[in-house]
Amino acid sequence: MSQLSSQKSSLQSLNSIPLNTAKQTKSWLYSFWKFSRPHTIIGTSLSVLGLYLISLALTSNNFATIQLTQLIGSWIACLCGNVYIVGLNQLEDVEIDQINKPHLPIAAGEFSRQQAQLIVGVMGISALVLAWLQGLYLFGMVGSSLAIGTAYSLPPIRLKQFPFWAALCIFSVRGTIVNLGLFLHFNWVLTGNTQIFGNIPPAVWALTLFILVFTIAIAIFKDIPDMEGDRQYNITTFTIKLGGAAVFNLARWVLTVCYLGMIIAGVLLLPNVNSTFLVVSHLLLLVLMWWQSREVDLQDKRAIASYYQFIWKLFFLEYFIFPAACLLA
Repeated sequence: MSQLSSQKSSLQSLNSIPLNTAKQTKSWLYSFWKFSRPHTIIGTSLSVLGLYLISLALTSNNFATIQLTQLIGSWIACLCGNVYIVGLNQLEDVEIDQINKPHLPIAAGEFSRQQAQLIVGVMGISALVLAWLQGLYLFGMVGSSLAIGTAYSLPPIRLKQFPFWAALCIFSVRGTIVNLGLFLHFNWVLTGNTQIFGNIPPAVWALTLFILVFTIAIAIFKDIPDMEGDRQYNITTFTIKLGGAAVFNLARWVLTVCYLGMIIAGVLLLPNVNSTFLVVSHLLLLVLMWWQSREVDLQDKRAIASYYQFIWKLFFLEYFIFPAACLLA
């Protein structure tokens, strides 16, 4: 009997090994997902897809030459760069995140500093190698984004300490470098055209300007729920300088300028864009933005964080709406 019990116990132990391994893998993947900052991953993915669709709509080839390999390769390179940038920021902000964002993997102790450094290093190298293999435009876009992201987080430069330079880093990458760089890359892939700025149509400039101004709102709003930790560690932000209410109102008006600008562009019949769709969609989103903002309690950190995520959703929607307007033209 004892021998049978011993064998049964051994079998149960062996059976539990794959279950434990699967559980650990699932836990690690969830931690990695949090480490990658999902809202930025979604934003990066949609910007790649959106600029690809716009390039298809605006080139003479249209849907005749769909380069899925280039699309997927560009997407993976950009995702690797995204993880490098947000991961480096977390590595340098562990103490601050333990106050402001204790759920993040390093702050929560789910990743050690060495594990995080390894992930950041692998992601950064992978982003540059993959971009280089696919073309100079993509390499220039990814390389400059990584350089700015490094300067944003890493001492001794650490531009995030200064409100103006911190905001400039965010909207220059998200607004200008990503949109123009991806369009030039995909346009080259689809047409073989190597001209630079003379090859960018008005529609792409309009989207770039919209995203550029939109990310100013994201850059100044993101620090409202982080005021406590930033103040303790001497990180000067617009929120600390001006107060949460002032920055909240400023962000709303910056977003209003974005939507009104795109509505005016639609009214003036922006070339290669369905003007009616562009005007109606942006007018509806402008009304929705103001309606949602009325319910935000600036004394409630969760309410502020929820509205910040809502702003990111508006950002995501633009990469659906604008390409659709181009395809419907």
